[in-house]
Amino acid sequence: MSAEFTKEMKATHEILAPDIFPTHMSLIKELFAMYGYKVTILKNTGKDVIDTGLKYLHNDMCYPAICAVGQQLYALESGEYDLNKVALVQFQTGGGCRASNYIWLLRKALKNLNMEHVPVISLSFSGVEKSSGFKVTPMMLFKGLMAIVYGDLLMLLRNQVRPYEVNEGETLKLVEKWNEELISQFRKNKGLVGKSLRKNMHDIAKSFSEIPRRDVKKTKVGIVGEIYVKYSPFGNNGLEDFLFSQDCEFMVPGVLPFFQTMFANAETDYELYGGSKLTKRIYKFVEKRVETLETIMLDTLKEFPEFVAPSKFEHVKELGEKVIGRGVKMGEGWLLPAEIAELVESGYSNVVCAQPFGCLPNHIVGKGVIRTIKEMYPTANICPVDYDAGASKVNQENRIKLMLAIAKEEEES
Repeated sequence: MSAEFTKEMKATHEILAPDIFPTHMSLIKELFAMYGYKVTILKNTGKDVIDTGLKYLHNDMCYPAICAVGQQLYALESGEYDLNKVALVQFQTGGGCRASNYIWLLRKALKNLNMEHVPVISLSFSGVEKSSGFKVTPMMLFKGLMAIVYGDLLMLLRNQVRPYEVNEGETLKLVEKWNEELISQFRKNKGLVGKSLRKNMHDIAKSFSEIPRRDVKKTKVGIVGEIYVKYSPFGNNGLEDFLFSQDCEFMVPGVLPFFQTMFANAETDYELYGGSKLTKRIYKFVEKRVETLETIMLDTLKEFPEFVAPSKFEHVKELGEKVIGRGVKMGEGWLLPAEIAELVESGYSNVVCAQPFGCLPNHIVGKGVIRTIKEMYPTANICPVDYDAGASKVNQENRIKLMLAIAKEEEES
């Protein structure tokens, strides 16, 4: 067992976190800083990081674990951090996903490295583990939720504006500007509810709508998959940059629906798997509160019809049920095919499904439902792409190029 993160360590230790949601992480990092935690989001990538993950984890372990744990172990071995004043944090789902076990794999690796004194913190909604020096308060949870909502909006607008911008780099600069503004507001407990929240949403959308854009046609591509490889450039070999280089506009579903799915699954647990009625009621209450935030964002986007808005989560659930039962909820579960259907309905009929090695549920609800989705949506052009430590980036990109070639043929016919 590794060392516990104590109250005293809060003032002395730097917490290293893997980079999962690049657009959202600057807000999340600042959120922890407001409550006295010094969090560093690791940006180290490349073959050496993967090799570090493979060195200390079994090569049959799922690819996201090799990436996330590899980033942390590589950082510890780099000499950049004081090993007596550093801690690690991992997210735990608490469910049947292998991600629940990353934390123990990390501790085993630390033991092999003679670094058992480095604390490993569990960040989990289900309270799998607790540390005396690391507490997530209700207000922190709420601000974290708001960071996800704002991050989703910024990601959505960035992806729809950047491929068409007249002045190269203007969109990314605007994202940074809003990140700084939102961080400033978070420090003052502003922009979280009511009129200030609605004003921020409106001002963000308006500022992106004012960026000069070229009126050209792009191939529209959706991205789905396991949560790590869907969002992390390290996990998906720079998929977004590659699509950008191929003259595409891409849509990545927001992070918020992933958490909405966790809340919605409490009802499924109660109905099918003997779950707690109290838990079901609590999560249903939370789901409704989150739906209010979702509605504010969608109402804002209605004012700017030039942007394609995501569907309401209730509609996403309905789409999922048309493809596969709600009881299929390991990993991304029914959400993944639901997101494919949503993307196709939204005009992003070319879909890259990022499939990490070692994630059996993801392959079942990804590759396994393609035929059903194509029967529902004949125009769907779905490309499953496998990501693992030994996969060739060239082969991955060639598969995507083939999908894009088919898309262009369809556009021209």
